[in-house]
Amino acid sequence: MARDPKKKKLTVDQKRYTELVRDTVPRPRYGKNALLAFFFGGLIALIGQGFIDFYRFTLDMDVKEAASPAVATMIFIAALLTGLGLFDKIARVAGAGVSVPVTGFANSLASAALEFKREGLVFGVGSKMFILAGSVITFGVVTAFVIGLIYAIFIF
Repeated sequence: MARDPKKKKLTVDQKRYTELVRDTVPRPRYGKNALLAFFFGGLIALIGQGFIDFYRFTLDMDVKEAASPAVATMIFIAALLTGLGLFDKIARVAGAGVSVPVTGFANSLASAALEFKREGLVFGVGSKMFILAGSVITFGVVTAFVIGLIYAIFIF
């Protein structure tokens, strides 16, 4: 096997430290983490469906109309839980189950806003909150354009 000329040779102390880290760092429990993420992601979907049904029956909406206020309610709840400091505690247990749905995006925005609130409402909360949102919106617009272009070329 050929040696990589760019790879730096480790000293004896660095090798010992690497072995110590390898032996002491706890191994992730992938099965447990996957089950918890699946459970909590499903629970969030169930709660979201509950809000859709609630808006359908109380405001006499169809499913498509009820989805928007349901998503807004889920975003509000996630932002509120972030502000109260509860979202991070739930996320430690649930993992990707709460990070991947829209609740994770709401948490990211609210966390950025809370982190920079001492800089003021405009330069802190207002500008820093959308650092993450800008990239997400850009990705969404570009993706929608590409999909629309593919649709226009191959369908019409």
